Amino acid sequence: MKKILSGICILLFVACQPEVSDTRTISKAQLRDKIKGAWAAQTIGVSFGSPVEFKYKSTIIPDYHQLRWDADMMEEIYTNIPGVYDDIYMDLTFVQVYEDMGLNAPVEHFAQAFATAEYPLWFANQTARRNILDGTPAPASGHWLNNPCADDIDFQIEADFAGIMAPGMINSAVEVCDKIGHIMNYGDGYYGGVYIASMYSLAFVSSDIDYIVREALRVIPEESTFAQTMSDVIKWHEQNPDDWKATWFKVHRKWSSEVGSAVGVFDAFNIDAKINAAWVLMGLLYGDGDFTKTLEIATRCGDDADCNPASAGGILGAIMGYDAIPEYWKQGLPAVEPLKFQYTDISLNDVYEMSYKHALQVIEKEGGQVDSEEILIKYQQPETIPLEVSFPGHYPIAKPQINKTLKEAFSYPFSGKGFVIRGKARKTGSSDYVFKVEMSVDGQIIQTVDMPTNFVDRRFYLFWSYDLEDIQHRIDMKVLNPSDQAEIIIQEILIYGSEPVLAKY
Repeated sequence: MKKILSGICILLFVACQPEVSDTRTISKAQLRDKIKGAWAAQTIGVSFGSPVEFKYKSTIIPDYHQLRWDADMMEEIYTNIPGVYDDIYMDLTFVQVYEDMGLNAPVEHFAQAFATAEYPLWFANQTARRNILDGTPAPASGHWLNNPCADDIDFQIEADFAGIMAPGMINSAVEVCDKIGHIMNYGDGYYGGVYIASMYSLAFVSSDIDYIVREALRVIPEESTFAQTMSDVIKWHEQNPDDWKATWFKVHRKWSSEVGSAVGVFDAFNIDAKINAAWVLMGLLYGDGDFTKTLEIATRCGDDADCNPASAGGILGAIMGYDAIPEYWKQGLPAVEPLKFQYTDISLNDVYEMSYKHALQVIEKEGGQVDSEEILIKYQQPETIPLEVSFPGHYPIAKPQINKTLKEAFSYPFSGKGFVIRGKARKTGSSDYVFKVEMSVDGQIIQTVDMPTNFVDRRFYLFWSYDLEDIQHRIDMKVLNPSDQAEIIIQEILIYGSEPVLAKY
């Protein structure tokens, strides 16, 4: 009897275990159509939102503000303001490395490829670029101790390719993210890219948006503030599925306080990954599969209002496929599909094919099968990644305005446990110049850095240090090679303490 009961218990135990592997079948034509849809919709989304990017900071874009869309818009942006497509040309850099070196390309090649590229970058990307050029390799280049923008949106807006090349293989997409996302981000900034890539991956094997956003979230540690923010959006949408603005206000009230990137602390500007990911998620949930509603809502949530509809649109484009994108939204697309994105040798037509090729390679690598017409994908159950927390125990307490020119030396006393100095090096003559600057805290040299006046190579934040003892300190900056043809402007200093400053009411 005991043997029988034991056997029954074993059978019940096995039957109750989650299925660790499954298969999905898709035709080659469907896969190609979905990949085209993902890239095209991403490009449409960033073009659509670009005129209002950060024009509405920490506020909703009002209904009476008409958002432009017409057949000329994308070509105008391609030609006149190509920097709008930073979230795409970063993707394409990594796609090109995979194309040149294969699926096992080492992280150093990805890091060097974007660090030495000619395109302009901002925030975590630019800080990581300068770190790499100064000798701080990946993944240290993205860690919060070395990157004040670690929690920013950067990897979130350029992780699309990782999900597109791993259809239905969510853990394979995360593996790509782990290699590349830590070049420029950490913690919530890294999780933003992982979440976007995971939703893309699932969009190839499911059309259920509610399932996609929930299943993808299983990858992110639930105790992270990123996962908590997304969980709140999902919960509040479920409670109030017809009023996205009500959810916007709840999200903003609870989660909008910036801690990391110094530009946004004590300011309405918010480039934090989790708040902008919330706007992406709201576009998907409240858009309910409608392309126009999805792009409109993700854009009207404000803040990074071009990158957010690009992410939401790209995921929806992967769900529906290129052919199903409404013709209204594809107007102007044929004119730009053959054009190379500036700073790259890749067009949309090129990346359609490259991503299709890479997806087939990943499918076969992970045990799937590619036949003449059909593809068998080994579907992967999400695995939760480790917890990462940026800026633990650091609370913004002050941001004094300095607005001084650093001639030869600058000294500043402060009380706290960390700081970030915001400023810029700029030429006053005809040629670019590279300053050598010695950085010290309490008389101890922390590092000596290059500070170029060239915009592409610039140091995004001048100087920072974290995890100090919470006491009185002195910051010193010494220019080792002053010039009368260039100058360094110190704008402001963000100071952190070990305890939060809270309103007394």
